[in-house]
Amino acid sequence: MLQEPQIPESAQGPRVTPAAGRTAPTPRPVPGPRSAATPRPGRPVPGPARPTPPAQRAHPAPVPAPAPAPVAPVSAPSRPENRSAPQLQLIPAPAGGALDAAEEAVDLLLESGRAPGDILVLTTGEQHPWATHELSFGDAAYWAQQDAGDDVFFADASAVDRAKPRPVVVVAVNGDAGDTVARTLPVARDRAAVLLIVCGDPQTINSALGAGV
Repeated sequence: MLQEPQIPESAQGPRVTPAAGRTAPTPRPVPGPRSAATPRPGRPVPGPARPTPPAQRAHPAPVPAPAPAPVAPVSAPSRPENRSAPQLQLIPAPAGGALDAAEEAVDLLLESGRAPGDILVLTTGEQHPWATHELSFGDAAYWAQQDAGDDVFFADASAVDRAKPRPVVVVAVNGDAGDTVARTLPVARDRAAVLLIVCGDPQTINSALGAGV
């Protein structure tokens, strides 16, 4: 039996054996640097570079000329009664329910769109619980809240002289209906720019202030 001739290994040339489990990678072209004219994939070629807009300068706000509309009501002498005679509203209530009636009036004012800082509430008898609580932190802190003007402010009628004017003043005649009411309501009317609401017994109020109420 004839055997095939054996070719010596030296005559077969170099043998390249790939690593086990790996295939020889196909060479890929190396991308060069992307120039400004070469867009990113999916983006159009940009046109000429825009000049950088100059930094926006802060222009001083123009000083408007005095507007006649807001100035006229203040300086016009034809309607001075608007500041000295606010609208008066009387809510009948017994002395024991005057404070509750005042709180209901405040709720209605807020629901109608009146800002909390527009309202001042004065009590002729027992103080409102809010005022009692806030005064426990000191007199200065209490009155500072009136100066802030961002919420309804409750004060005792004895301190009405320290109360600052607000568009609406609500007075709860909930006690001490004698001289205190007669002294409080005229000052409260001066503090009210638009509306004065008095909650209490109508006969007591009328006897304290007379027919002028």
